[in-house]
Amino acid sequence: MKRLAIAAVALGVAGFHAQAGAADKGDFGKREYDAKCAVCHGPAGKGDGPYAGVLKMPVPDITTISKRNGGVFPLARVQEIIDGRQALKAHGPRDMPIWGNKYLADAASSYTDHPYDTDFYVRMPVLALSDYIYRLQVK
Repeated sequence: MKRLAIAAVALGVAGFHAQAGAADKGDFGKREYDAKCAVCHGPAGKGDGPYAGVLKMPVPDITTISKRNGGVFPLARVQEIIDGRQALKAHGPRDMPIWGNKYLADAASSYTDHPYDTDFYVRMPVLALSDYIYRLQVK
């Protein structure tokens, strides 16, 4: 089941590259992580990024998500946290940016001359980030 979910993520990310005509080759998830997440979570995901010390709440070590979840990577939950557009009661206060809104705004400003599927342009970077975070998990 876990492999199937990761395969779906990989397929989705590949589709995003093809749809967007990505000239960039390489790891989209890592690029998104480095640009948006590493500042708080750190380059290796340990919660030791340069902004971690100025935040009110400690930044979690995201390399142990699977370990803290009985060895299972909660893909849907990770996607919900990254997207952030729906308030999650169990998540507590929201100190993390709402990346779903950011991706939505980026798509709106890029695709003004023709219709596009807004959900697609939010889900693909969220999937790519989720896949990259999965790859950061300690074994």
